[in-house]
Amino acid sequence: MSALFVTDPLAGLDPEIDSSIGLMAACQELGESVWVSQPEGLTVFDGRLQAEASRITLRPRYRQGNHRWAVEAEWFDVEDRRVIDVAGETSVALMRLDPPVTSRYQRTLHLLDVASVAGVLVANRPDGILQIQEKMFALRFPELIPPTAVTASQPIVERFVSEYGVAVVKPVDGFAGTDVWLLRHDDPNAATLIESATQGGERHVVVQRYLPSVEQGNKRLFVLDGEIIGSVMRSPSRTDFRIGPPSAPAAVDARDEEIVATLAPSLKQAGVILAGLDVIDGQLIEINVTCPGGMHKTDALLGTDLSGAIMRRLFINERVLPCLT
Repeated sequence: MSALFVTDPLAGLDPEIDSSIGLMAACQELGESVWVSQPEGLTVFDGRLQAEASRITLRPRYRQGNHRWAVEAEWFDVEDRRVIDVAGETSVALMRLDPPVTSRYQRTLHLLDVASVAGVLVANRPDGILQIQEKMFALRFPELIPPTAVTASQPIVERFVSEYGVAVVKPVDGFAGTDVWLLRHDDPNAATLIESATQGGERHVVVQRYLPSVEQGNKRLFVLDGEIIGSVMRSPSRTDFRIGPPSAPAAVDARDEEIVATLAPSLKQAGVILAGLDVIDGQLIEINVTCPGGMHKTDALLGTDLSGAIMRRLFINERVLPCLT
């Protein structure tokens, strides 16, 4: 069996931390072939999805005591390069383009949907990724999230910040901490920052009450088929309130289980096999489904095998046991 990874160019991936590379390594360790293609290499011809793809083997990697892996500078070798029939030559396809969900990203999903209909297990299912907007899907579950508003209105943002004193503002289509700001009601620059965040009232933003406990960390829950298979704490730096890389083990508590049990039916219905949930002090902040990450870093830091658990599930439908340490 083989897996097709649809990724950004390999030269731009960091093999020490990138979760897509961790999944490729896990695939190889199972004895399966790793094929890699970029969106521009996908074509539908006569109703079949084809991919200009490279079959690669990954060179050895080693844990080095933190969230990074030790790897060679040239971390893979190309064994074959040709056009493959995706449904005929692979059983699994992974959509591993980083957000945001641009028109290029959406086109790639629609192309992969052809393979999904033909019987390829696509993770996550293309229509499910389009259905579950990472920053707004949680609005369906107000009991799980902190006080939140989604708006392009500057006065509404100002009113929210005034009511709660401190708030986090981020664009609904943002990613990786880009344009995430901390607003205080007594900040003389607040109005200017709000105008910039909303682009003068033309861009929707998510506004959430700031949770001071974020200083102790943001918990990432790794959810596979509606079950928690691992967790890790990620902490901000002293100079930046935004979240950094995995830093410590995180215990799964009853509130985490409640959050996942509430979301699981919706995730399964949408065909979301893998999700990353961000939780602060028992409050759900975000649902990551476009290209869930953090597994490779967590496996390096904690000695877990999240990447392996995911690939085993995809290939042999193994019932995954928790990978917690």
